[in-house]
Amino acid sequence: MIHPRLTLRIERLTAVAAFAAVLLLGGCATLPAGSKPDPRDRFERANRSVYAFNTAIDHAILRPVARGYVKVTPRPVRRGISNFFANIDYPITIINDALQAKVHDSLRDVARFGINTVVGVGGLFDPATHWGFEKHDEDFGQTLGKWGVHSGPYLMLPIFGPSTVRDAPAKVVDHFSTPRTYLFSTNVDLGLSVVGAVDKRAGLLDTDELIDKAYDPYAFLRNAWLQRREYQVRDGKVPPDEELKDDNGQSTPGKEPDR
Repeated sequence: MIHPRLTLRIERLTAVAAFAAVLLLGGCATLPAGSKPDPRDRFERANRSVYAFNTAIDHAILRPVARGYVKVTPRPVRRGISNFFANIDYPITIINDALQAKVHDSLRDVARFGINTVVGVGGLFDPATHWGFEKHDEDFGQTLGKWGVHSGPYLMLPIFGPSTVRDAPAKVVDHFSTPRTYLFSTNVDLGLSVVGAVDKRAGLLDTDELIDKAYDPYAFLRNAWLQRREYQVRDGKVPPDEELKDDNGQSTPGKEPDR
């Protein structure tokens, strides 16, 4: 029998997925003049509609709140909050280390998690890095990519932002791989998610001007995200001049096309 709290979380995730599907099916945004279809982005018109929705929410709520958070919260406190969220979700990395057969990294990441949880006062501090236990970043989407699952078309998810057909459902697996899912009540977990979202948005404030000044902010963000994601899946082993492949194995430049 499924625990009631897990059932509630599944229902919340299902509702988000349904909302995303409605927006994707109803999207009708037009492409900028002179732009060419990107083979990696089959659902571009729908994705642009979702991007417009996300941008409106961000500019109306998230960006102002993040700016206020940075203004009133001392840097050491913000660093401690960022450390806490990075640490409590670190089992996601540990599990996916193991799933990718990275035994050495998995053992070291278990040690890192233990050190920062105990010595670092619940993860508020990061002594493990100073002791030589470097931080890794793995998730289930990267694990699928590691074992040959194609990314599929690019997706812009409501609220959650850039993803792909492979990575979007993988987020559900990651959700059930973090202690937050089991340690806290639904309300506490929701509150932590809000604080975590504000903290994460604050860390992206420096990129706002770059994106806002881009000729096509949507395409700029898409291409940058896809290149970074390929870098993560391949553990950084991507030649600078290598062309990225779409889900059909066709070559497509990894940089933004000329307009």
